[in-house]
Amino acid sequence: MTITENTTGTEQLEYTTDEMMSVAAARALRDGTRCFVGIGLPSTAANLARTTHAPGLVLVYESGTLGSKPARLPASIGDGILAETADAVISVPEVFNYWLQPGRIDVGFLGAAQIDKYGNVNTTVIGDYAEPKVRLPGAGGAPEIAAACKEVFVVVRQSNRTFVERVDFITSLGHGRGGDDRSRFGLRGAGPTVVITDLGVLRPDHTGELVLAATHPGVAVDDVRDATGWQLRTAAKVEVSAPPSAAELRALRALQDKS
Repeated sequence: MTITENTTGTEQLEYTTDEMMSVAAARALRDGTRCFVGIGLPSTAANLARTTHAPGLVLVYESGTLGSKPARLPASIGDGILAETADAVISVPEVFNYWLQPGRIDVGFLGAAQIDKYGNVNTTVIGDYAEPKVRLPGAGGAPEIAAACKEVFVVVRQSNRTFVERVDFITSLGHGRGGDDRSRFGLRGAGPTVVITDLGVLRPDHTGELVLAATHPGVAVDDVRDATGWQLRTAAKVEVSAPPSAAELRALRALQDKS
């Protein structure tokens, strides 16, 4: 889907819903923070943030690269451009044992195949674990990221297949079944604090349940509800995301064109 935005009365900006999602996710990242980045949509958003409003954002990839500054989007955590542009390259055990598990990472940025109303993420199987309909790529470092980072951002395209009442398998714990589940399980981090989709932005309420906080331009609240597999509640005031600026779109497309 392509959206045309009249920004000045004369300039027409065209962008896709995926571009809106990437821009919104990038905006959520603050300059100077340490971000553990997953490949795919999270990497797109994190690198966009680094090349626009957050030049001091420190990107950490699971392969052991600290402070990577790729000029294009990496194809995988093993892409050589991550090591070539990193401040340091360390071992995978050191990434987890020294940086992640002690709580030295500010934000973990994850994708999802399924996510439920409490922010639990599934990247393992669709269907029964023993006889799945689909076998997914698996956990990687996501469970530790979700457990130990100070907070977790999730970026994912929204549909009834993805946003489900209860995930088929909890790969990475969000807020469990709500309430004090995270602290009861002894998890240090705050868990998912924002979920950015191609339709809007969701944030957990005091119980840990995700509620709609903002819609993207041209998206109605009912559109988001129709793409959610539970009875989605809304914040007291649902904001509307600012559309992508020309500078944000240029930066995003430059990253993608070089890939």
